[in-house]
Amino acid sequence: MSNSNGSSKARSIAGLVLMALPVLALTASSLVKFAHVPVVVYKMNLLGFSGGRLTLVAALEIASALLFVYPKTRSFGLLFLSAFLGGAVCAHVQAGQLGDAGGPAVFLALAWLGTWLRHPEMLWSF
Repeated sequence: MSNSNGSSKARSIAGLVLMALPVLALTASSLVKFAHVPVVVYKMNLLGFSGGRLTLVAALEIASALLFVYPKTRSFGLLFLSAFLGGAVCAHVQAGQLGDAGGPAVFLALAWLGTWLRHPEMLWSF
């Protein structure tokens, strides 16, 4: 095995791991929203998301994760995930919760970095 193949395989594995982290986080987050865990309902109410809006956020969250994890829809999923997590950052900033905005921003950065490592051709236009 040449060094190029070894580094390519390591890059691909690192990308896969980094891409999995936001998917796992979004999946867990959507499940606790669907389950109406009281502390999550309270925090989402502070952001203005209650009742049907909370369910809609949970559905969009799981949809973005599923689109991103499925290879044939990954590029669209990355854009959908970017829009969703960007909106989460904005919601926290608007509510004055700057510390809470870091979580979505980190997961967004991990998704893009993982995608770049695993599928550099997806970002060919940059």
